Amino acid sequence: MNTLMRRVAAEFFGTAFLVAAIVGSGIMAERLAGENIAMALFANTIATGAALVALILAFGPISGGHFNPAVTFVDAIEHGVPWSVAGCYLGSQCVGAISGTITAHLMFGLPAVALSHRARASFAQTFSEFVATFGLLCVIWGCSRKRAEMIPFAVGAYITAAYWFTSSTSFANPAVTLARSLTDTFSGIRPLDVPLFLTAQFCGAIAATLLFRWLVPGLHTSAKAILVSAGPTA
Repeated sequence: MNTLMRRVAAEFFGTAFLVAAIVGSGIMAERLAGENIAMALFANTIATGAALVALILAFGPISGGHFNPAVTFVDAIEHGVPWSVAGCYLGSQCVGAISGTITAHLMFGLPAVALSHRARASFAQTFSEFVATFGLLCVIWGCSRKRAEMIPFAVGAYITAAYWFTSSTSFANPAVTLARSLTDTFSGIRPLDVPLFLTAQFCGAIAATLLFRWLVPGLHTSAKAILVSAGPTA
């Protein structure tokens, strides 16, 4: 039980710090960059990618460093983590993500919660979330079998790139998406647009997992390494 509590706590704090980095850097970038959206996005991207690497390295050996319900869900499908543990992870990730948004707001003198008005409702953005999450899981599964120690760097690099090659700026994470609906700042998303993003993200994660079942027949064995290496996230 103590081990499970430590794993769940690692997922909570890792996800909270990740979202605080995303939302906080978005607020800072928006304030400093003024009307220069490209510069604001660049700053937001670098902070997110760097935070991902650091957080997976820090918490990965404890919990696997998922910080992402889509990753936990497909890891459970592939028997990398028991469903009972996955359920605890999912709750911890969502609460941690919301806590991260609140923390970022308080650090910048904003109300703890403010529902976003930033529309992200187009087909292109929803499809981008499928692509972004599909790519993320491809990176994770591709590294997990032979190069598990490289997962933190591979994930950080991929998310940094995906911010720029997807029209949605690559949320690729249901907990992060939920938390970002609670900030009416640069990184926000309208609550109305959240369900489509979540659906696309889970579908992308499942599709990538099915692909790698075919590409790597022993994927279910590889999945177990995620818990004990430096697991995934975004």
